[in-house]
Amino acid sequence: MDWQATRPGETEAPLPERTDARLVFIGRIRTPFATRDDCPRQGRQDGPICRVEIDPHWQAALKGLEAFAELDLLYWMHEARRDLLTQTPRSGGTLGTFALRSPVRPNPIALSRVKLEGVEGSTLLVRGLDCLDGTPLLDIKPFRCSHSQQATDTSHVAS
Repeated sequence: MDWQATRPGETEAPLPERTDARLVFIGRIRTPFATRDDCPRQGRQDGPICRVEIDPHWQAALKGLEAFAELDLLYWMHEARRDLLTQTPRSGGTLGTFALRSPVRPNPIALSRVKLEGVEGSTLLVRGLDCLDGTPLLDIKPFRCSHSQQATDTSHVAS
């Protein structure tokens, strides 16, 4: 499939000139998905084990992360278009970009809740991703921690 082609009903707009944020990639995600057609529509926590390789500069920031069963990963969908205002999903109909979980958006930031299977040095082993191999990583957050509101006794213990 040509992921750059505009489908009937879709509208696009040029991106604004300004940029307001300075993002720092903290690592790369390694998955078995080489193309967008290979990626599942939504990650599953029984999916394949993927590797989240943290840059050495950030390794100390992983301290204590092994105690959590689930993590939220934020990543940059580096191969996604950024110019569509409306989109036509394969299932039909036309919706605004913000009404979809499509990777095509003005700021292609993705969020996946993953199951943490292990930590090996500066590499996290996780299940539940739906991104391309080599996707840049923006941030890692424990799903729940003792500082989260409504934390439960089991939400931060690895299973």
